[in-house]
Amino acid sequence: MKKVSLIFGTRPEAIKLCPLVLALRSNPACGLVPHVCVTGQHRQMLDQVLEVFGVKPDADLALMHPNQTLASLTARAVTGVDQYLSEQKPDVVVVQGDTTTAFSAALASFYRRIPVGHVEAGLRTGNRFSPFPEEVNRVITSRVADYHFAPTRWAADNLLREGVEPGRVFVTGNTVIDALHYA
Repeated sequence: MKKVSLIFGTRPEAIKLCPLVLALRSNPACGLVPHVCVTGQHRQMLDQVLEVFGVKPDADLALMHPNQTLASLTARAVTGVDQYLSEQKPDVVVVQGDTTTAFSAALASFYRRIPVGHVEAGLRTGNRFSPFPEEVNRVITSRVADYHFAPTRWAADNLLREGVEPGRVFVTGNTVIDALHYA
């Protein structure tokens, strides 16, 4: 059995990763044991989604602070996720999208040489300031990810143009559709 840490902290991440959490939890024969770690980047909105899906996190880093800056959040997230990884020792980490949580968790995992799976990989605007800071978050996350789960062929083609090995890119569709079916 391999331990898969799903790390997220915002409402959009929860909406798109909770269906994966539920699928892994309901299918132990797949050989993957999910472990949910939330950062609480968007505390109240995150908790609402977790309640809808009935997902209780295994770890909660509670990183949200009033009036936080991107730099302070990123520093706390990298440090908090690093400590979590040190304690939990997952075989792989899964992040979603383009948030500060996704970028920070991917970076902390890379530092610990833990493979990273990136859900919703390959989305690009081509303008590093639009959307800000999401475009840079998603590009950097892709640079350290080992497995790229692209929602569309267009997103997969973006990754291939950037030099990602074809065998590491998987067109999976968008997990928000799974969330809609669940709701």
